Formats: sequence, structure tokens, C-alpha cells
Amino acid sequence: MRAPDPKKPFDLEQLAQYALIYGRPGLENTWQGIAVDFAYRMHWRTLFGFALCRALCANSAGKTTLVRRFALVMARPGLYREAVAAYAAANPTRPFMAQYGADIEIRQVHVPDDQVRNFSNDDAIHVLIHNRIPPDWVDHAYTYGVVYLEQQFHQPTMSLDIFRDVDDKRLQRLSVYGPPPAIPHWDGWREISEEDRYRLLFKRADKVAAQIDTEGVGLYYYIGMDPNVGPLWKRTPAHGTMPVVGSAINVTLTDSVMVDATAAEGPSTPPKTESVPQPPAINIAQPEAATTTAAGGSQATTGTG
Repeated sequence: MRAPDPKKPFDLEQLAQYALIYGRPGLENTWQGIAVDFAYRMHWRTLFGFALCRALCANSAGKTTLVRRFALVMARPGLYREAVAAYAAANPTRPFMAQYGADIEIRQVHVPDDQVRNFSNDDAIHVLIHNRIPPDWVDHAYTYGVVYLEQQFHQPTMSLDIFRDVDDKRLQRLSVYGPPPAIPHWDGWREISEEDRYRLLFKRADKVAAQIDTEGVGLYYYIGMDPNVGPLWKRTPAHGTMPVVGSAINVTLTDSVMVDATAAEGPSTPPKTESVPQPPAINIAQPEAATTTAAGGSQATTGTG
């Protein structure tokens, strides 16, 4: 089976097929943030959020940590919309104009491996704004953020303090904004195909031979269960604390790359099309190559195009 094409990150059908076989659903090191139920269906909103985060992060040893920050932004309703509104107020002559259409321009974020732990929520938000990611895309990825949190509480691999704090803020924001809306044609559960069933049959045989009980360790959703929960159903008390990191961080964005934003054979239309003429596109291909910010401190000076 071919791996997902990085130039087509939103080919969600191909991503789902690949994740079903190679993403280790049910195992402790499963691909984080993708909701899978006991019928091995995957939720489209979580596949979308996974694809968006991966599209924004350059391949590096610290990519998983960078993706985590984007996921935690997506888990908090209204956070990105507030940041976009703040940017618009601070930059009246350079308004934020979201990218829409079948092809979008992406500049991936790269952070040196020894500084990746300093990458903050604010840094993630700046990258989203810099790439002109539509707020309704981040709303749609909310389910991915929730499932990402759920998995951390189900199989803790690090201190839960950071996740408890994010989840507390998520619940507070839910009471103010309500659940973020979905993009209708990229919503719901993906039904597995006959081809998927045969592949899973062979995969299951391998796991049985290795004495791996995936249903015993994995996070599976019951059929019909809505992953867009209020309180997390797997949340547990915190264990330990996160180390305080406060050194500088060098965030660079790669050269811009055009990617196909359609989803082949899955939800087949772009996330949104405009019914009115679009304003002139903002050139985000030639801003400064790197920015420096103090983790948790002042905002980065990255141009937003």
C-alpha cells in the first residue's frame, strides 16, 4: 500500500487506509488523535485534524512534540478565532485572509531538535495565522484535539499536568462558545471497505500470533459514540509535574509548497469555496526566514503576509 502523498495531505481516504494498517490502532504507540471505534471506523474530523497538523510540521526528530502543540490549540474552542481577531485589530492595513480552494500554500514549521520542547501554544497559533489557515478548519479539527487529549489520559506516557490544564480550559471555553461546528462534508465516521476487512484479518492474525490483545490496551470508541464529549471519559488524576522550560527558541518556516487540499474518494470537495470574488492573495512565500521568541513570553514577530 502506498504511503500518503505529502503533496496531498488531505487525501483523507488514503490516509485512513494507511493508518488502519500501519497506524497501529489499538496499540500503545498508535497514531495520536485519530478516533477508531470497535468496527474499525475512523472519524473524518480526527483524520482531518491529523492531516492538518502533519502538513504544518516539517519532518524532524521533534515533529511529534510540534504536532502536540497544534493539537492542544485545536482542543480549545474559540482560541484560534480570538487570535485571528487580535491579529486583525493589530494589523488593520494587512488583514487576515484565509486560504480556500483546491490548492493552498503551506510553509512548514521547523525547530532545532534541542529547542523543540520550547515550542509553545502561541508559536503554534502564529504558524496557523502565518499560513492563513481558515478558522473553520481549526473548528473542524476540534474533534482531533479532544481525541488527542483522551488518549493521553488513557495511556499516560508523560506528566498529565499540561493536559489537565488544557482540558480545564477546554471545558471553560465549551461553556462560552459551545462545541465548534463541523464542515458537513468532512464529518462522521468512515465505513471500512471489504479490502480493509481482508487487510485487518491478516493484521489481526499477526497480533494474535504475537499474543497482543489490542482491545485490551487500546482506546476504542463504542459504535455510535460521539467523540465530541464534554468531560473526558478517560481523564485520570495527574502524575508528577512538567519541567519548566524558559529558554529561547528559533522557529523557522520552510519555503512555501503548494498542496492539494481535496480528499480523493473520501469527502471529495474542498473544505470551503467562496461564492464571491476573492481579494488579492497575500504573498506568504517571502517573509523573514526565521523568528526568535522566548517560550511563554512575548509573541513572535513572524509576518503574517
